[in-house]
Amino acid sequence: MAVGNLVTPFGEWGPWINGGGWLLIEGRDVDFLYRDLDKVADVVARCSAGQITCDYQIGHPAGFHNHIYMGEVHYCRALHDPDGILRALKRLAAEYPPAMRRAIIDKYLYEARFSTAIAGKPAGRADVHYVAGCLFRAVGCIVQVLFALNRRYFVNEKGSIRAVQSFELKPPDFATQVASIHAATGAGPGEMAASVERCRQLVEAVGGLCSTA
Repeated sequence: MAVGNLVTPFGEWGPWINGGGWLLIEGRDVDFLYRDLDKVADVVARCSAGQITCDYQIGHPAGFHNHIYMGEVHYCRALHDPDGILRALKRLAAEYPPAMRRAIIDKYLYEARFSTAIAGKPAGRADVHYVAGCLFRAVGCIVQVLFALNRRYFVNEKGSIRAVQSFELKPPDFATQVASIHAATGAGPGEMAASVERCRQLVEAVGGLCSTA
């Protein structure tokens, strides 16, 4: 760790978060995070072309999506940008890229359906850990779809279900349905099969929105 253990060296938290520190400034919790600007610029170009990825990253249980950088660029407020680097990147992220939107919808709607389908047999064996993981992943995937469908940039799993509630295009009572799936996955085959079916129906409701949007 760096002097005083306030912040990490560059790269200590992996290739996506890069490092930083959890600080307390004038009584307020502040997440201070590094970003590699060359990598950010490359990711903005790739995402604009529809090249999306999802990688393991501690602290992101649904994975770190490279298009998070697009959201960070879009929403950030530059406090110091003497060379105009962020201004240039923000122009590229001003409008939600159509190619990225299509890629996210295609990739994550398919994965949501796949994750739900493969939970069926383990549910019959009461494999709670596996089924819960599949359903968490399926919901995480349709969250990605809904953000893209509504042309809203995604930046974190935290608060994402609540954010979907404000979207124009979403299944009715989305947050309530997600809560029922996660809070009552069940412990036996019957309960777990019912949870898988609720998730399947929610995924198909999102698929229906994609077909008509």
